[in-house]
Amino acid sequence: MQRLLSVPFLLFLMQVAALPVQAGPVLCSSSLEVGEPGTAPVEVTVCEPVQSTSELVTQRFFTWTAPYARGVDLMHQITDLFGVALGGTDGNRWMGLGFPDQTIIWDSSAIHNTTAALLEQQSPAIPWRTMDLPNGFSAGLSGSVPGTAPLW
Repeated sequence: MQRLLSVPFLLFLMQVAALPVQAGPVLCSSSLEVGEPGTAPVEVTVCEPVQSTSELVTQRFFTWTAPYARGVDLMHQITDLFGVALGGTDGNRWMGLGFPDQTIIWDSSAIHNTTAALLEQQSPAIPWRTMDLPNGFSAGLSGSVPGTAPLW
């Protein structure tokens, strides 16, 4: 009787099944890249997960401390007493040693850095320059400034 599945193939299937699965929006981009000399260009597609701004800020806000509802249970009361920081949106990720006042400072630093990075992404690298607007002080009362009506 012939074996239907070989051992290396079973190992491959077990490795593929053990890979983490991530659900959510994905952004894919394709480009043509040079292949081997004498061959046609090759189309390469790269896909990366996309995270919304609100998800990013929520994740960073609860980096070091848990949300209030999860942070007042008995386990968090004991860990706060001994200076153990449990963070994450579920409040079950061990973050290190830090009392609640320290973890609040660490969370605010994470929010500050995230906000600065988001503002940097929104602003263009080259600032917009516009022509100055004419004003009434560039000529006397008898002269007129282009684009304005006389003052009397």
